[in-house]
Parts: sequence; C-alpha cells; structure tokens
Amino acid sequence: MATDSKPSRSAEAVTDVSPVPKKKVRREDALAYHSSGRKGKIEVVPTKPCATARDLALAYTPGVAEPCLEIAKDPDLSYLYTARGNLVAVVSNGTAVLGLGDIGPHAGKPVMEGKGLLFKRFADIDVFDIEIDAKDVDHICAVVKALEPTFGGINLEDIKAPECFIVEERLKKEMQIPVFHDDQHGTAIISGAALLNALELAGKKIDKVRVVVSGAGASAIACTKFYLTLGVKRENVLLVDTKGVVFKGRTEGMNPWKQEFAAETRCRTLSEAMEGADVFLGCSAKGLVTQRMVQSMAKDPIVFALANPDPEIGYPEAIEARSDLIMATGRSDYPNQVNNVLGFPFIFRGALDVRAKAINEAMKMAAARALAELAREEVPESVSRAYSGVTFSFGREYIIPKPLDPRVLLWVAPAVAKAAIDSGVARQTIDLEEYRERLRKLQSRTHSVMSAIFTKAKKKLAKIVFVEGHHPKIQQAARILREEGICEPILLGPVDKIRDSIEEQRLDDLKDASVVNPLDRMECEDFERYTKQLWELRQRKGMMHDTARLLVRQRAYFAALMVETGAADGLVTGLTTGYAEAIRVPLQIIGTRVGARAAGVYIVVSKNGFTFFADCTVNADPTPEELADIAITTADLARYFDVKPRVAMLSYSTFGFAQGKSPEKVRAATELIRQRQPQLEVEGEIQADIAFSVEERATEFPFSTLKENANVLIFPNLDAANISYQLLSRIGSSEVIGPVLLGMHKPVNILQMGTSVQSIVNLSAFTALRAQGDQFTF
Repeated sequence: MATDSKPSRSAEAVTDVSPVPKKKVRREDALAYHSSGRKGKIEVVPTKPCATARDLALAYTPGVAEPCLEIAKDPDLSYLYTARGNLVAVVSNGTAVLGLGDIGPHAGKPVMEGKGLLFKRFADIDVFDIEIDAKDVDHICAVVKALEPTFGGINLEDIKAPECFIVEERLKKEMQIPVFHDDQHGTAIISGAALLNALELAGKKIDKVRVVVSGAGASAIACTKFYLTLGVKRENVLLVDTKGVVFKGRTEGMNPWKQEFAAETRCRTLSEAMEGADVFLGCSAKGLVTQRMVQSMAKDPIVFALANPDPEIGYPEAIEARSDLIMATGRSDYPNQVNNVLGFPFIFRGALDVRAKAINEAMKMAAARALAELAREEVPESVSRAYSGVTFSFGREYIIPKPLDPRVLLWVAPAVAKAAIDSGVARQTIDLEEYRERLRKLQSRTHSVMSAIFTKAKKKLAKIVFVEGHHPKIQQAARILREEGICEPILLGPVDKIRDSIEEQRLDDLKDASVVNPLDRMECEDFERYTKQLWELRQRKGMMHDTARLLVRQRAYFAALMVETGAADGLVTGLTTGYAEAIRVPLQIIGTRVGARAAGVYIVVSKNGFTFFADCTVNADPTPEELADIAITTADLARYFDVKPRVAMLSYSTFGFAQGKSPEKVRAATELIRQRQPQLEVEGEIQADIAFSVEERATEFPFSTLKENANVLIFPNLDAANISYQLLSRIGSSEVIGPVLLGMHKPVNILQMGTSVQSIVNLSAFTALRAQGDQFTF
C-alpha cells in the first residue's frame, strides 16, 4: 500500500512473474520451496577450474597476487580481473517489504534473494543480496558507499519513504557506479511504456491529458515525475493520498516530495479528481476506485490500477463499467501486467556493459520507449507458447510486452547502453550491432551454434519446399526464412486457404511467395513428368502407372519429386506426421547417398559446448556396419562445425567388462570404423560416464585412444539415443537442435511432430545449407 511513509510495491517483480493465472499459494508450499534441498534460492558457482594443485595456485595464493598488483596500479582493471563488471548489490534494510511493511532485514532476505534470482534468470547478472540493520539515512549511505569497490551497480530495494528518496539522491551524487531504487523507477519505466502505447490507441496527446495519481509513496512519486518527463504537463496532474487531494495550501500529512505536486484545484477527494480525467494511476490500495468513478472519466479512459496483489479496482469490474477502457494492473491473470521484471534486469545489463557511472533519465527514457516499441512488433510463437498458447497483438489488451518475452533483453539493454553512451555517463563505448549479437548468444547457447549455419545458408538462396504449407507454424517459419534471406520457401497445399491464412496472420513477407497445390497441377506438364518419374523409380517394386498418377496428387510425393527433378533444392516435412511415415516417401524417391545410411542427429548444446547424438530417429536396431556408417557420417557433421570429432561408441559395457549381443555389436562397429577411417579418434565399446572422464580413462584404461572427452556419441539403438536426448532436453540444462537428417542423396529434413517455429527455421537452414553443393558429406 502506498501511504505517506512507505512505498507501494505496485508492480513487484519478485512476486509476480508467473505466466499462468494467479492461484492462492499455500503457506506450506512456499515454505517448502525455500527450505527444501539447498536452502534459499541462490548460490555462488565458480567460473574457473579448481581441481588441481595448479588451479589452486592460480585461483588463490600465490597466483592471485598478480591481478592484485595490476589493479593496485589501475583500479579500473578490477573490471578485467574480477567479476565486478557483472555484479550488482541488492541492498535493503527491510523497512518496506512488499505489502508487509517494516519487518526488518532478516525477514526481507527471501525477497532480496528472489531479486537476485530474477537478475540472473533474465539478464545473466550476478547478485549479492546485502541486508543491512540500519534505519538512519547517514548509516545506510555510509554502508552502501563503502561497497563501491566490490560492485558494478547498486539496486536499492524495500527502503521506506521518504528515506528512500534521500538515500538514492545522496548515493547517486557520491558514487561512480549506477544506483537505482527499483521500487521508484521500475514501475515508472514500465507503466510509462504502457502509457505511451495506451495514449496512441486512445488517440490522445500526452501534453493534453489529465492524470490522477492515487498514492504518494516512492512508486507513485517516481511515476508522476517520469510521466512529466514523457510529456505530461504538471498542471494536468492531481496527486491523491490518504488525506485526499494534494492541493496548494494543504498542511496535513505533507512533505517536500508531495509539495512539489500541490495543485491549484477545488477537488478534495479521489472521486472528484477522477471526473473527466483521461488517466488514472493507482499505486495505493485495494478497492479505492469504484465503477462510478471509472464511468465519470473522459472518453477512452486509461486506468493503471497497480496495487498488488489486489488492484484499486478489479479488472472485471472496470471493464464492466466502461467498454472503451484501456487497463493495466500488476497481476499476471489480467491483460497488460505492469511488472518490474521488464525493467531492472535489462536496464542494469545495458548499464553494466558500458560501465556506466549512473542510470540517468535518458537511460530510463530509452528503456520505456524500447518497451513501448517492442509491444507494437509482431509477437513470436515462442512467447505464445510460454503463455499456454495465448496469442498477443498490439491493442487494448496488449500495450506492454510480456515478462517472459525473450526479445526484451535484445531491445532494452542496447537502448539503455546507447543512451548511456550518448548522454556521457558510459566509461566505454561499444558497437551496438555486435552487442546485440552478444546478447543473443548470452540468451541462447543454441544461437551461437545456429548463427554460422544461417550465415552460410544465405550465400546461395535455395528453394525449399514445405509439405505442410497449410500449417500456420510453417507459414510463420517461412516468413522468418524469407525475411532473413536464408531460403526461398515453396508452400504446398490449398492455394486460397494458404493465402487467406497468410493475410490473416499479417505475414506480409509471404504475400508473393510460391504456393502450389498438387491437385491444381493435374493437367500441367509438371504433373505428367512427375508421374513418369515416380513410375520409373517404382515400377519394379510393384507400382502401376495409374497408382503413380494417384500418388503424385499427394503432397509428400509431389514435394519429393520436386526435389528429385530439381524444381526445388530441398524438402522439409513431418510437422503433422509421425517420423517413420514422413521419411518413407523421401527414402523411396530421393534415397540415400551411395554407401551412406540415413540417420537422425541431435546437436545437444550445453554451457561447455555441444555434443552430437546419433542415431536418434531412423534406425531402430542398427547392425555393426550400419553403426559404423552412422558414426562416420556424424563425425563429418562435427567437422563442419570446426569440431575435431572424438567418437564414443556407447554401451552398457566398457572394454569387454560385460558380455552380450549389444556390447559385441558395438565392439565390432568400432573395429569397422578403425579399418575404414584409421585417422578418426574413436573408442568403444565404452560406458557414457567413462567417455566423459579423462582422469578415469588415464588411470584405469591408459590404452584408450580417446584422449579428451567425447563429443560424438553413437548409441547402440534407437531407444537409447532417443531417450537420452529427450532427458537432457527436458530435465538437464541443455538445449537441442535437430534432428538433422544425415546420409540423404539430396537435402531432406524431417521435423518432429508439433515442433516449434524456431525448430522449423533451424532445420530449414540446415536443409538450405545442404543445398549449397556436394562439399557436404553429411
């Protein structure tokens, strides 16, 4: 609750980042969440090895003396030799914790840990939470200022008003690193972005609107000041606190921060103030606004009821009162959630990455405008998937991005960094395009793997045919592929239906894309040529000419024949069909390369690199010869990524310790590989844990030819491979790319049923890359 003495937590990120409708959290569940396993929510993880005596000597004495001496000569080198440049202090004295009030620093610690978790989750910023037992302003400032050599920035949290104003103002003047009180500025920036878009939708000018602010704590005051910076006129603002309207001449419950907004007005109550108002901002308490008050507002009213967990007026009640309403709350179960997690991680990310001395008004403004602009962009399917399939588009129910939208990092952090550079508070400048690329890699390890594929695929624009051209996911992926110049998509299916779907989804880049319906081609030259080609391929395998003529009408056959005859360079299918069925027709018509075997490979991307898993999709129980083929082809794929393949032929046995048909098969396959490619580093049969333990191999199996950890894993059968990659994807800390189909005579890839748009884009890029020429042996 925003009162005269403590700030509102109107859009507190710590308690409200869930993509699902709010449910009451059981006390037992919350306590168990924090106490089970390792206590709390955060830990410190080493970034350098410390496994040997040498490591220890480098990490601590005597080696650590060298960076100490360098930093002593130039304190700025602390950013080079320590973690300072990515380290933020979340500082609180526990005097205004959530809606709980002054509960003290010990009780406030779970919130500060939660803040640290969000910094790490959304922007990969490390945090130490600092809870201080101090209420005196001088004491607080002295403690925080003394921390400057340790941190790259200070996030003040849950300090009551008016002390929070004084502390922040003083520290900003006295410190040379960013100091940011999120309770004030976080809500201001996010709601400011929402205000810009709401005004655009309402067709109102910011310098003309009348604004009523309910609450006079840290959040309300900061929001009001920020709205003035955005263009709201001071004379058009009325501030209302627990004593009523803040008017000139009022003496009760006043302080310097309220006095700044004392207005010449006859209004004395919130109800009177809201009559004819264009905008209501609530940073106060539950239930203060009635339907009658909303009805009294101007046309197309904007209501930001941000008290948490219960707003000043409930969303259903407000919408019932005014159908022309544009509304935001602090809750995730209603549209337009004003959530601080849209701000602080990304603002600090941009500030830290240019070593800013402060977070100034220009940087806050840049963050707000970046959020406002992002909300007007087309929302990708990945965001919809994070919110149970709900789709979003710019409008009255979507005026700010969603907290789980991964694009926020890529929009806000660069905007903040640029503003810091332009306004003169950055200690270093950066290339913004390179910076955005670095953020993409920070955001997803998969991106670093795929970026090279995308770049190389663009060298020659391949024509890729999509069997399920009618499906919205295929169309969305095709738009990205075309827009990025990765390939030229050909969509198969009912032409009118596909064109209507493209129009409905506003996929403008696809309006003139090639759309083909095989049923419309029955009288054309292509149809007769494809029929003849299919019959000649299959006439000695029981296919009659009339059967071929019927099959060519099917999209799967038509697409494969387009590739076989050169009308298309590659084929992607499988989104709505099981893998075995989807690959059947390409194998019949296109086939595998001479001496090669089809196999599905997943690239499993972890923090320490990537590993190739095969065969995950095609061969149920491969023979030794087939396993050898799969291993050699997968090793070729690894080489393409500039990875020296180190192949582990996996089994439940290591070097004959267990007997059985499976170990014998793997042992035989390993010998075949050595005969065919003696230069390839391969070991088997070997258990997975041994394949990833250099020390154990050196100690127990010094004869092993595998000198480093394996990076190509060949599984004895489809069960083992498929289960392993899925487990790593679901419960491990890994991302997966694929399945990349190897061994085909011409470029073909089979999607997993129901896969994401991004996975379609990734596999299409591999298909386009394979179409570049014969230099690819995978």
